[in-house]
This record gives sequence, structure tokens and C-alpha cells, in this order.
Amino acid sequence: MTRTVVESKTKTAIIGFDEPFCVIGERINPTGRKILNAELEAGDFSRVEADAIAQAAAGASILDINSGAVFSNKMAEDPRYADNNFVEPTLMRELVLRVQAVVDTPLCIDSSVPGALENGLAAAEGRPLLNSVTGEEDRLELVLPLVKKYNVPVVAISNDDTGISEDPDVRFAVAKKIVERAADFGIPPHDIVVDPLVMPVGAMGTAGLQVFNLVRRLRDELGVNTTCGASNISFGLPNRHGINNAFLPMAMVAGMTSAIMNPVMLPVNQAKIDAKKEAIRAAGIMLPEDMDDETFVTLFGMGSTHSKAGKEMEAIRAANFLMDNDASGGAWIKFNKVLGDDAGGRGGRKRRRG
Repeated sequence: MTRTVVESKTKTAIIGFDEPFCVIGERINPTGRKILNAELEAGDFSRVEADAIAQAAAGASILDINSGAVFSNKMAEDPRYADNNFVEPTLMRELVLRVQAVVDTPLCIDSSVPGALENGLAAAEGRPLLNSVTGEEDRLELVLPLVKKYNVPVVAISNDDTGISEDPDVRFAVAKKIVERAADFGIPPHDIVVDPLVMPVGAMGTAGLQVFNLVRRLRDELGVNTTCGASNISFGLPNRHGINNAFLPMAMVAGMTSAIMNPVMLPVNQAKIDAKKEAIRAAGIMLPEDMDDETFVTLFGMGSTHSKAGKEMEAIRAANFLMDNDASGGAWIKFNKVLGDDAGGRGGRKRRRG
């Protein structure tokens, strides 16, 4: 069975057909996160460290580290900061070092800048995953030598210089090309994790069926592991967690072996808690004076005041159990165990005595 091995200094994560689904935490990415981007520009890595700890605690097996920050303020002072080839290599090295200092989770080095990829690989302890290579010839010639030099696995994204095709056969052909070109460099299929590219189901009704069929072909015909940006499937839709929670187990059954996703349910902020309390009081409902915020948000289904594993992680763990990738349900029971709770015998019923 195909097994892609990713390692930190002390831990090993395996992406494989016969392994539990591998979650690659996506939170350490300044793209679209204005506060994080501003903090990185100011040299503040506290949120990066907190995100690394929270994702590892929520069950991420690998942490993706993306260095794609835009330093607008520094750009105004020094035009070199307008060039990602100047910004990202230094930032990537610092991100890797900061994350390794607080968690021992294997890493995924994520950038479109070759210098950042190499700096991340050089700073990473163990055997990180490299994210990513696409089907353009110039990209293959830049990235595949790095993969070979550092003996690491790589994410292969199924698009090339023609863009992202809506035709799944074209996306399969791009993946096959990357696998074949990698072989020219002596890189085996088990070190390639293909991202077949998930389209939003809100824009293309067949998006789910497409990716399930693609994953089966990639597994059966190319013998490679697969990954995806899991939240892409629900882009633009209401109740995205509901779509994601259905998509992930279905993708797993089709043969997908990992996903790049957010494993953390973010804490409810105080403003939302206060607004909800005000609405409840306005409706004439009296709340106990000694009720703390955590009890309140739990009672009214708002989540938690603490970071914890998200609903998608619950769906993945349940699917691992149902697919016999969780021996005797140990991980599922541990995930759901409430201190002092006793489920009794099988079926959750306690036997009567006497």
C-alpha cells in the first residue's frame, strides 16, 4: 500500500491508503488574514505559535506553513519588500523555527517562491512535506530538484500553464504528467501527494462527484496519495460546516487520504456572547446570575470560549472508526470521552443487577 512518510524530529505522520485520514492544519497562512499579516510584518509571531499549538491539540497530524505575506508598510520604505522573492525566504525560515520551538508536529513547507521552499526545507527538522509543484515545465524544473535534493514528499497540484480545467480528465492528465516527470528525477509515486483540485459545489453541481471519481482514478491508476483544500467544496454556501462534514467522509470512502483544512473551532468572541445575552434578556428570558460564559455558549449552541477541535474533525474521526482505521474505536472514544462519564456496556445501556 502507498505510504507517504512525513517526519519532524520526534514524530512521524503517514499518509496512506490503509492509514487514518491525515489532517494538514492550514491556519499558519497570512493570505486573507489581515491581523496575522500585520503581526508578521511587525515581527510578532505569537499568533503563529498559538495557532500551531491549537491545531496540534485539535488533532492535526501535519502543520502547513505558508509564508505568503505582503508587507505593505515596509514596501513604502524599501521597494525590495514588494518582491516576494525578497520577503518570503527570510520569513519562511523564521516561521519554521518558531513553530518547531512550540510543537513537534511534522511540517508542510508551503510557498510559490523557490527560495522560501529551500529555506523552509533547510530549517525543518526531519522530513517535511513540500507544497507544492504544478504541471508547468518551468515549475517542475524548479521544484523537483529540491524534492530530490532534500528527499522529501511533495504535493502535486493538477493545473498547468493552461490554468485549472473544469474537465476532470484534463486534471488527471496533468497529475499523471507530474508523476512521470518526477520519476525522471528518481522521485517515487509514494512521495507524491496529488491535489486533484476541488471545485465549489455551489458553482458546479457535479464538483463532488468529479473529485470522488478523480481520487479513485489517482489511487487505482497512478498509485498516489491525495489531498485537497477541503473548504473549497463549500465556498459561497451557507452552513459550510454541514457541507464539509458530509464531503470529507465521502472523499475518504472514495480513497482520499489527507486534506489541508482548519482543524480548530475558533472560540466565540465576547462581543457575540454579549449580543446573544442581550437578545435573550430582550425576549424576557431570565439567565442565572452565576452562569459563566462557557456554560452559556454551550447551552445555546454557540460553540466554546476556548479553541477546540472543530466539527470537521468529529466527522473525520467517525469516518476513521467506520472504515476500520481506528482500532476498536479507541481514538473516537478518547475524542468524545467526558471526564467521569460511563457509557456502560455495549449500546450504551447499563445492565441491571439482581
